[in-house]
Amino acid sequence: MKKRCRPIAAVLILAFLLLPGLTWAAGGGEVAELVVVADIRIVDNPILRYFADLYNFNVTLFAVWAVVLTAAYGAFLGFLMDAIMKRTGLDLSKRTIVEH
Repeated sequence: MKKRCRPIAAVLILAFLLLPGLTWAAGGGEVAELVVVADIRIVDNPILRYFADLYNFNVTLFAVWAVVLTAAYGAFLGFLMDAIMKRTGLDLSKRTIVEH
């Protein structure tokens, strides 16, 4: 970096670091706490209703369900793609790894 560009870069970095603090200092009066809930008034499906209620009342258990279902869905897709690959003639379980 040239010597002439260093002060410009320093000013830009400093401004980039100070701008978020200035926005917080802008104020805005009294701020109420934001509460995010799932709207369950029109949910008819009992499974979707269960997860919406779970999100509203027990976020920790909802997070556990999300992790478990994501892992199960990933495993399902992995086995499905492996079966499709075997049917097309690409058996990935019998490959040899050659390292150079």
